[in-house]
Amino acid sequence: MNPEFADELRKKISEVTAHYPKKEAALLPVLHLAQKEFGYISPEVEKEVAALLEISPMKVREVLTFYTMFNRKTVGKYHIQICSNLSCILAGGDTLLDYLREKLQIQLGETTADGRFTLSAVECLGACEQAPCMMVNFDYFGHLDQNKIDQILEELD
Repeated sequence: MNPEFADELRKKISEVTAHYPKKEAALLPVLHLAQKEFGYISPEVEKEVAALLEISPMKVREVLTFYTMFNRKTVGKYHIQICSNLSCILAGGDTLLDYLREKLQIQLGETTADGRFTLSAVECLGACEQAPCMMVNFDYFGHLDQNKIDQILEELD
């Protein structure tokens, strides 16, 4: 499947790249635009981004595999990312991850049958002072326990 980069998306990408001395320097913001448009970055989107920025597809792949903020497959409406780094584990993050697996009835990398939640573990969310913490889409939640997780999930539409 070839992604259709609509004229509006191409215009936004052109506007973004105009702010950088080299097109390739705009890789992160362009990937954000593409993910917003398509929901995730498929191999086809990788190739199109590479072509637009005049870089190799491997450079795009390297960035995608380094940053956890980019999805390489479809995710649920709410992408829950639990920190699995030492600070969060020592504060009970592994127990909370088990709790979420049981509560949502999914394993890491899976999405609930209704498409609402995808569960991932990430190496670090950069919020050690809030351990244990998680992100839901782009919102951080820290000092978690089971009750706080229940409250967060209930408040999602």
